[in-house]
Amino acid sequence: MTPLTSLPGGGDGDSPLASERSDPVPTVVAPAFPPASVAGRSSLSAPACSSARGGEVVTIGVSVSVPEPYGSAIQDARAGHGDPLARSIPTHVTLLPPTEVPAEALPKIEEHLAAVAAGHRPFRMVLRGSGSFRPVSPVVFVRVEEGERECRLLEADVRSGPLARELAFPYHPHVTVAHGLGDDVLDQAHEQARSFHAVFPVPGFSLSRFDRDEVWRPWRAYTFS
Repeated sequence: MTPLTSLPGGGDGDSPLASERSDPVPTVVAPAFPPASVAGRSSLSAPACSSARGGEVVTIGVSVSVPEPYGSAIQDARAGHGDPLARSIPTHVTLLPPTEVPAEALPKIEEHLAAVAAGHRPFRMVLRGSGSFRPVSPVVFVRVEEGERECRLLEADVRSGPLARELAFPYHPHVTVAHGLGDDVLDQAHEQARSFHAVFPVPGFSLSRFDRDEVWRPWRAYTFS
């Protein structure tokens, strides 16, 4: 099992996942949004595209990407815990969960997201420590310590207009470390994630699309003003 307290190729002195301490935390610059090549399989069991009265329906999602080396470190930890979604979902903070929309509405949705991005500014995100949604949901996550307010404001703006919808649970920004596993594994994941500490700038967010092959692909990138 890959612990969250180490990174390949780096000692504790320069590891962003080293145990909490008082020395400066390394900061990395978030990479540019990738082209439509970063793939991931959704946790949804529903089809990505379907026929509906009036035309095609597609599944989309909106999120803030967690950059390297943090993204891969969390994926490695998820894989070590036996999470089957570890390698299929890029590490992220959700702004809009998987949502079905008419394909013909995509241009209006893209305009909406561009306007949202224009109304926000880049911000710093700090991820530190662990949390859980148990017993309501079998999820262990890394906490958003700084940037939570910005994510909540973003989420509210994103989930409005053409993307207005109800949520199954109140919005809580987080980064998933383990999901749908046994209690003993979730306990271990929760304990290991306590020492996680990452700092990085957030320059914008991305719109992804869930295709017929059950793969998530970045669709559009939106940079803050």
